Amino acid sequence: METHKEKILVVDDEASIRRILETRLSMIGYDVVTAADGEEALDTFRDAEPDLVVLDVMMPKLDGYGVCQELRKESDVPIIMLTALGDVADRITGLELGADDYVVKPFSPKELEARIRSVLRRVEKNINSGIPSSGVIQINSIRIDTNKRQVYKGDERIRLTGMEFSLLELLVSKSGEPFSRAEILQEVWGYTPERHVDTRVVDVHISRLRAKLEDDPSNPELILTARGTGYLFQRILEPGETE
Repeated sequence: METHKEKILVVDDEASIRRILETRLSMIGYDVVTAADGEEALDTFRDAEPDLVVLDVMMPKLDGYGVCQELRKESDVPIIMLTALGDVADRITGLELGADDYVVKPFSPKELEARIRSVLRRVEKNINSGIPSSGVIQINSIRIDTNKRQVYKGDERIRLTGMEFSLLELLVSKSGEPFSRAEILQEVWGYTPERHVDTRVVDVHISRLRAKLEDDPSNPELILTARGTGYLFQRILEPGETE
């Protein structure tokens, strides 16, 4: 019986990069489709329905930011952006628009392969410690279903990307306990402690979660800042428990 091959859409206006990534990713078992500009990327995405998108920022017709915005209107697909060397603004903008991770150009194909494996694994990963056997957590108007990986605010389903949900699930799994940014990067993104990574990846994802879940994101009540440490989810009380 043939196993399902995860499909990756590679979007870059440089033909050499498309060729290299298509060859390497195919060799390690992925089904790869490519696009040379932003408009082609959207058409290919809708036709191919990939499991992950590798998306360059600087492209003709529609840049990576525009593609990311459009994809987030219709899909939670994991997105890894390819950004310019040393341009921090590129990275932060991409994350704010809904990208899950980034790799800086010029990059090692092995590094990108590692980021792809990590993002796909984290999207599927289920963190169960501290979560009831039902897999459903209700706190105020927020309902988190860890089995279906869905979140509701009242009766409205809140669309989260896979990485946003994994981050929320991690915080909820040990509610009331702070996680450092380094711990979050390791648990959710798979970055090892010895690797230097911009911790603003975490800050931007926390900001996106707050914007979606909090009544007043500027004065959060669910996802709290642990001064000098990182972040925590407010302590979830057990049935019958009081503060």
